[in-house]
Amino acid sequence: MKRGAILVTGGAGYVGSHVVLSLQSRHPVVVLDNLSEGHRELVPEGVVFEAGDVLNRAALSSVFQRHVIAGVVHLAARAYVGESAREPARYFENNLVGTFQLLEAMRAHGVREFVFSSTCAVYGAPSRLPIGEDAALAPINAYGESKLAIERMLHWYGAAYGVRAVVLRYFNAAGADAAGRSGEWHEPEPHLIPQILAAAAGGEALTLHGDDYATPDGTGVRDFIHVSDLARAHAQALDYLAAGEASACLNLGTGRGLSVGELIAAAARITGQEVLVQRGPRRAGDPAALIADASRAERVLSWRPCESDANTLLATAWAWRQAPKPHSATPRAAASSL
Repeated sequence: MKRGAILVTGGAGYVGSHVVLSLQSRHPVVVLDNLSEGHRELVPEGVVFEAGDVLNRAALSSVFQRHVIAGVVHLAARAYVGESAREPARYFENNLVGTFQLLEAMRAHGVREFVFSSTCAVYGAPSRLPIGEDAALAPINAYGESKLAIERMLHWYGAAYGVRAVVLRYFNAAGADAAGRSGEWHEPEPHLIPQILAAAAGGEALTLHGDDYATPDGTGVRDFIHVSDLARAHAQALDYLAAGEASACLNLGTGRGLSVGELIAAAARITGQEVLVQRGPRRAGDPAALIADASRAERVLSWRPCESDANTLLATAWAWRQAPKPHSATPRAAASSL
């Protein structure tokens, strides 16, 4: 990797801000974010912030002209499964077209090292667990389809233009920075663990979307990974590319699942509060269980999760919820997702 800064698109968002925290002691960092979901306050002091959108070719060109960029970590995307079913055009424009514009800006400025935030949604409803990277790619929503299209685009940019990419297929990000510097901050909050904690804090009851799955307690099972473990994987992926290694596609998960019921019980224990629950129907497209086989990431990046147990996930998220935020965020529309 040539000397220069790492451009983190979406670096003011939930995962993005943690990636920046992981990188800033090792690299100069430039954050590009349109703040549609992110918060300027989550960008650490000393990190260059550029307000802009990956859909804006002129803005992208300006960033690459004014900064020497050595590599890119791309996290700017719409990421709500339910919303993608209602508004697929928004997902193909923002995720697919935005990534195309970013890759073109990289190509114009000779940047060829790229870490991409993908998703386990590219697998759809898998036939076997745990899910390895060689499982069938069969998305069942526009979100997953948009990410898979980008993965395929990266293959051809590699073959034709020499772009080397590490594709990181996340399972379920959760938790918050242990030092309280960042955490999940959406209004309204679409994700499960913050919703459980909100119910524990006396907010609205948690809606349990199905309790009759073929799982040990009947509730859905997901592979939850601490956001700081995710962030560290991005830093290690950049090191991997800097060493001249070939493109790779890697799952990021723990290899074990936590059910909604287990998370509710753990939250009650950690907060000392009852979690109010109301039962609702299953949501269309929700598989019973999604669990990663992340052994390839361990072999390729020497990475393994170390903060992704249920207690750490919930305790750090609870501490972040209890802490005062820099300001009252402007409410944004969001869609529910597991």
